[in-house]
Amino acid sequence: MGLKGLASMVVTEADTAIAMGSGSVAVLATPRVVALCEQATCAALTGHLAEGTTTVGMRVQLDHLQPTPVGGTVEAEAILEKIEGRRLTFMVSASDTKGLVAAGRVTRVLVEVDRFMDKTQ
Repeated sequence: MGLKGLASMVVTEADTAIAMGSGSVAVLATPRVVALCEQATCAALTGHLAEGTTTVGMRVQLDHLQPTPVGGTVEAEAILEKIEGRRLTFMVSASDTKGLVAAGRVTRVLVEVDRFMDKTQ
């Protein structure tokens, strides 16, 4: 536990609520904040998973607290908080130059890639 991952982005027009269909304002869309936080969880696990395994998203609990305009830089941080069997729970946060943008938890599940993909057939 305690593994930490970071991910950052500069907000573009494609990242806005308007572009993603999740709202009518030209600010960072909540679904894009979720994706950035998930990216940080994946970064935390880089080099720590056995060959042939990966993690998949299971639960996202996130409060999007402040808007970030196009051109703004957002950095997400994920810290592995709890391991319960195959479930990995991360505390996540995202911040821009004005402060905290979003905070919450992301739970991912450890899977064997081949077995997991067989379920899609």
